[in-house]
Amino acid sequence: MTLAVRWMLTQSDLALELKGGGQGVDREITFAHATELLDPFRWLTGGEFILTTGIRLPETPDERGRYLRMLDAAGVAAVGFGTGLSYPEVPPDLVSVADEIGLPLVEVPLPTPFAAVVKRVMSTLAEQEYEALLRASRAQPRMTRAVIAGGAPATVRELAVATSSTVLLLDVGGRVLESYPKLPAAEVIEDVRRPLAGGAASSVTLARSGSSIAVQQISAGRTPYGYLVVISSSPLSYLDQILLGHANSLLALDFEKPARLRSTQDQLNSHALGLLLTEDRDLGPAWQQIRQAADSEAMIRGLTVLADSSDVASRVAADIAESMNKAGRQLFSTVNDARVTVLLRGSDDIGFVGLLMESVSVADRRHLRVGLSGRRVVAALVAAVEQSQLCASAAEIGGTPLEFASLTGSVLLAFSSTRAVLETLADTMITPIDDYDQANGTELLASLRAFLEANGHWEGAAATMGVHRHTLRSRMAKVENLIDCRLDLARVRAELLLAIIARQS
Repeated sequence: MTLAVRWMLTQSDLALELKGGGQGVDREITFAHATELLDPFRWLTGGEFILTTGIRLPETPDERGRYLRMLDAAGVAAVGFGTGLSYPEVPPDLVSVADEIGLPLVEVPLPTPFAAVVKRVMSTLAEQEYEALLRASRAQPRMTRAVIAGGAPATVRELAVATSSTVLLLDVGGRVLESYPKLPAAEVIEDVRRPLAGGAASSVTLARSGSSIAVQQISAGRTPYGYLVVISSSPLSYLDQILLGHANSLLALDFEKPARLRSTQDQLNSHALGLLLTEDRDLGPAWQQIRQAADSEAMIRGLTVLADSSDVASRVAADIAESMNKAGRQLFSTVNDARVTVLLRGSDDIGFVGLLMESVSVADRRHLRVGLSGRRVVAALVAAVEQSQLCASAAEIGGTPLEFASLTGSVLLAFSSTRAVLETLADTMITPIDDYDQANGTELLASLRAFLEANGHWEGAAATMGVHRHTLRSRMAKVENLIDCRLDLARVRAELLLAIIARQS
C-alpha cells in the first residue's frame, strides 16, 4: 500500500508546503519516519517520507547537498523539513539540489508536529490495507462462484477486475486461450512468453513497456495445464498475489475435473471390455468398484424403492441421484422397470433414508414402498439387496421406509398371502380352543401360547402361567383332544404359534 507525495500536499490541516523537487510529487510513500541521523541510509529500504529538523545537518551547502543526494539514492520518496527550530526556513541550497534530482522537499511548519504527519501517513496506509483485505475477501468467493458457473473465462475476468490488471490464460505451449479486459499488444505477448522457455513454474518480469508481468504455472501434481498471467502497471501487492494463487488453484481444479472424469470413464470402459473378453467372467474389477460404496468398516446396506410405474421410478432415481450428489456422495444405483435399487453405506440408517426420500416430490412419495436392509459385508451384496426388496414389499404404500431389523420376527405376517393361510389355520385349529375357553371359563389358549413360546418346556411355561407343571400337562392333553394334534411335534407347535399370533395381532 502506498501514498503519493501529491496526496500528502493536499492535507490542508497539516499545512505542508512543497519547496523543491516538484517533478517527484508522484513518488509513492510507504512509510513515514523522523530521524536526525546524518547517515540513516543503510537502514532505508525505499519509499520513506523522512522528517528532520536539520539539527545535525552539515554547515556547508555541499555537504548538505550530499546528504540529500544520498537520501535520493536510498529511494526515499520525500523529505519533510521542519522549520522554526534549527532553521527558520528551508535552506535555499537544499531547494536547489531537490529541484536538480527531483526529490520532493516539503516544509513542515512549526505548529505541525512530526507525529501528526507520521500518524496521517500510517493510518491512511492501514486503511488502504484494510480495504484491500476486504476487497480480497470479497473477490475470492466471487472467483469460486465464477469457476463453477462460467469456468476459466469467468475466473480470468474476476481476477482481472479484482487486481485492476490485464489477465491472460495460456496453454502449455504459450498460446493465449483467454484474456481480459482485452488482448495486449503483440510485443507484450512476446515478453510474456519469454520466461516460459526456461520452464520456471512462476516468474515476475518487466515488459519492455515497463509493465510488471507475473506468471504462474497451472498444474495438478505433475500435470501442467497452462499458465496464468497478470500484467499490471506495478508489481502485485501481497494481497493481489494471494488472489492470483487462489485463481490458479481454482483453474487447476477446473482443468483436473475433466481429467478425473476421463480417467474414471476409461477405467469403467476397461472393466466392461474385460468382462466381455474374459470367458470366466472375472468380476474382481466390479467388486473393487462396489467396495467404494462401503463405510469405514467395509459394511453396506441395500435400499429398494418400489413404485407403481416405471415413469415414477425414473423420477425417483433422478431425485435420489441429485440428493446424493448434493451430499457429496458417490451413487451406486440401478433402475429395473418400477424398482429402484441403491447401495448405501452400512452407517446410513433409516433416518438417512428418510432424508433421502424427502428429495422426492410429495406426489411421487404417495406411490412408493421403501425398504432398507440390515448392515452386511460387501460380499453379501445380493443378500442385502434381497433384504431391502423384502422390506419394500412389506412396507405400506406411501408410508415411512421399513427397515429389515423391524421386520424380523414378523416377515410371514407382513404379506397378505401368507397371512391368509395362517388365518385359515387359526380358524381351524385355534377357534375350537377359544370357544371352549369361553364356554367353560378355562385358560387353554393362554396356556397353549405360553407352552409354545417356551419351546415346549413344561417348567418355563408353567411358571409363566403360575400353575403346577402337572396342571399344564393336563391342559395340553385337553388341547390335543380338542383339535386332534400332537404337541410333541416341533412343526405342529410352530404352525400353532404362528396361527395364534396371526389371530391375536
